[in-house]
Amino acid sequence: MRKSLVIAFLIAICFIAFIISKIVISILLYKRWKRKHVIYEGYTGGKMVIFRSSILKSLTTEMVLKKTQKLNNKDIIGSGGYGVVYELKLDDSAAFAVKRMNRGTAERDKGFERELQAMADIKHRNVVTLHGYYTAPHYNLLIYELMPNGSLDSLLHGRSTNKVLDWETRHRIALGAARGISYLHHDCIPHIIHRDIKSSNILLDQNMEARVSDFGLATLMEPNKTHVSTIVAGTFGYLAPEYFDTGRATLKGDVYSFGVVLLELLTGKKPSDEAFMEEGTKLVTWVKAVVQEKKEEVVLDSSLGSCCPMHEVNKVFNIAMMCLEPDPLNRPTMAEVVNLLEKTETAS
Repeated sequence: MRKSLVIAFLIAICFIAFIISKIVISILLYKRWKRKHVIYEGYTGGKMVIFRSSILKSLTTEMVLKKTQKLNNKDIIGSGGYGVVYELKLDDSAAFAVKRMNRGTAERDKGFERELQAMADIKHRNVVTLHGYYTAPHYNLLIYELMPNGSLDSLLHGRSTNKVLDWETRHRIALGAARGISYLHHDCIPHIIHRDIKSSNILLDQNMEARVSDFGLATLMEPNKTHVSTIVAGTFGYLAPEYFDTGRATLKGDVYSFGVVLLELLTGKKPSDEAFMEEGTKLVTWVKAVVQEKKEEVVLDSSLGSCCPMHEVNKVFNIAMMCLEPDPLNRPTMAEVVNLLEKTETAS
């Protein structure tokens, strides 16, 4: 009897110690979260959360909120399926990109939640940095670092662009974007499937370094899974063929999309170029036929000139073809793509 009481007492002590440890851990985690975030309850019924950083340390959350509420059409620098992007200047040294996403439909709210969930803890030199967000009854805001050189799409296909991308810059952009996607696929737990890799979602900083952006379609995948079943979404011309048939989002689907981006860098052509539409073909089919005939110079962007290192260009064409394999099992992982591009750089 006495032995039973002692055992019961020890079990009770262990249980109480377990509960107390859980409470202590929760408090410590909350304090850590508070050190990284500044929360401001706005008078409009919204809530702003700013992640502490060296860039924002001299600015109050209230100041940031007031500035965002003064944004207008003159500040617009881009737009997409999930919202409008504004340039927000807080002072002479601090400027940000603010993505406004109107609420009202379940899909819009899910897009905000997906982007916030995917970006919350990401810190990588080739992925845009999220500095904070604002939630209000009628709209949400995401506050990102501003990329002064815009998107790869605007530089390659923009009508008024004054910048000509030389081969070295294009290769650096390809490698940087590959590193960013590889980080999402292999280093983030859960893994992040972007689902909308395209040239307009690859932004360029002041040094022309690539940053992967726009996580409105991103899907999280546990390490023990091979796919996530979703409604087919993304951009025509970049989507992997098997995605249309199965509705399964996979890491290899992002690899295929990146292969299309590589073709854009190599050819200077859009996947949806009108010339392809008229001929009833598409960028991938057009380039594959030429590569099979070993005539890559025929489709190479003419703005690159004749001094382009063709031995290196041909290797990147081959990497693109690997990414665009019809069977996803035959495509490399993004980690392998990074390795191949790094070897190409070294070989040059």
